[in-house]
Amino acid sequence: MSETRGGPDLNGPQKAAIVMLALGEEHAARLFARMHEDEIREVSVAMSRLGSISATRVEEVCREFAEAVGQTGHLVGSYENTERLLLKTLPPDRVAQIMEEIRGPAGRTMWDKLGNVNEAVLANYLKNEYPQTVAVVLSKVKADHAARVLAILPDGFAMEVVMRMLRMENVQKEALEGVERTLKMEFMSNLARTQRRDAHEMMAEIFNSLDRSAEGRILGALEERNREAAERIRGLMFTFEDLRRLDGGAIQSVLRAVEKDRLALALKGATEELRELFLRNMTERAAKLLRDDIAALGPVRLRDVDEAQAAVVTAAKDLAAQGQIDLSAGKDEQMVE
Repeated sequence: MSETRGGPDLNGPQKAAIVMLALGEEHAARLFARMHEDEIREVSVAMSRLGSISATRVEEVCREFAEAVGQTGHLVGSYENTERLLLKTLPPDRVAQIMEEIRGPAGRTMWDKLGNVNEAVLANYLKNEYPQTVAVVLSKVKADHAARVLAILPDGFAMEVVMRMLRMENVQKEALEGVERTLKMEFMSNLARTQRRDAHEMMAEIFNSLDRSAEGRILGALEERNREAAERIRGLMFTFEDLRRLDGGAIQSVLRAVEKDRLALALKGATEELRELFLRNMTERAAKLLRDDIAALGPVRLRDVDEAQAAVVTAAKDLAAQGQIDLSAGKDEQMVE
């Protein structure tokens, strides 16, 4: 949003948000106390998205408070300011819920928000719920999204959900509100929290993308400056060699996701143990063809091998993000060479 907003393009909630920010926390808190919950949410959303508003625009919007606003000057609408104002009036758990809704996936209603949640993430949550609850949820989201979620659910469980959807009549308002409340408190709040990235996790992803030489050099330098941070990043990194922890089903999923020529190049520089793990999870004919492809490569540059292995790791991470494989399996188990 640009720094200066024109008067005509400001809607009611935006103007109210500017006035409340200009009045300060104490007065704004008193106003919030007199507002309906829906109004609080609407103004809070507008306030958190205002961005930077010039003093001139503040004076235009708050003409009746010109004397007070003239000393207020430059305002910044932000998540932090919004949260601080809400805490003056509402209980911390209610404030947390409102802020999670603001920060969470886009959408006016809970069902709109669910429509923007990755189907694998949603299916992973719903598989632990009662089939009747899942039937209600899938009946409220768009058909194409419901279909993708249904396809990921375990077969037996999915059939239970389908049978309940077929027998479903009008859902009572109380039951629907209960499902919405549970989704808000348990699923959407946790989802929003998990989407806030840890700095060490972010750095681990960056280090995973470096070639071996750069990774060793930079991680070594970091270890000298901050050993604890380096060890934490190293623990979060997932490397090509870590693929050996995966079970047969996960390896087969990775095989389907990676181009054959890239896989051959990646395995050219792999340990014998890891190479055999991939070959064991292929058909005899496919394994023979891959061995031939690896042998036909001849000498290859280390940089090319690193790039190919990084592509395989990226494919594995994408599968994990979709809930199709688990990269943490066996992570804490001691390996015997």
